[in-house]
Amino acid sequence: MDVCKRREAVKLAVSVQGRAMQIKICGVTRHDDAAVALSEGANAIGCVFYPGSPRSVTVKQAREISFAVTGLGLMVGLFVNASEQQIEEVLTSVPLHMLQFHGTESPAFCEQFGRPYIKAIAMSEGVDLLKENDRFHSASALLLDSAHEGQFGGSGTTFDWSRVLPEVRDRIVLAGGLSAENVAAAVAQVKPVAVDVSSGVERMKGIKDRAKIRAFINAARAAV
Repeated sequence: MDVCKRREAVKLAVSVQGRAMQIKICGVTRHDDAAVALSEGANAIGCVFYPGSPRSVTVKQAREISFAVTGLGLMVGLFVNASEQQIEEVLTSVPLHMLQFHGTESPAFCEQFGRPYIKAIAMSEGVDLLKENDRFHSASALLLDSAHEGQFGGSGTTFDWSRVLPEVRDRIVLAGGLSAENVAAAVAQVKPVAVDVSSGVERMKGIKDRAKIRAFINAARAAV
């Protein structure tokens, strides 16, 4: 599929799915795990381009993973305070459909790459979600994650879901410690547009488990 047709397919995916619960499996490090996640019903897979993460992938690994992302599936690239040059180098070789920023990136920085983006917000004490929502109005969504010093996602711990304000629910991707055991409760309480999971569907760091992926997706969708 050429680039133009691929873009139209992505637009169609968004149109068809409407407000149905969207599911992203993040921290994917292998082609087969991406294929499994999408075949089980995930809408997107995420690859981490942050060397400090145990789930970090190289450009070569990411290219191999990208071959599993077919049909209406989306591939998201996660970055943490990367330079413009580093991101452009990835984009030159890897067909990412969306970017995800977990650092202190400004809205202007996030906007410059010509792709939709998600801005992650670490739910540390004192975070003003309304202010962050207004600041990153150009983002496709805000991903809310647990706050841990020096760690960006994949922590396996939750935060207080009552802190998610109703005013921003239609912009929220909920992350942080989700699993098949708690995602239904999370969806019922927060009512996000999407959920994001990494460690909750693994059998070891960076290696996903089909049964856990299936259970997570079924639980998330059943809760809507």
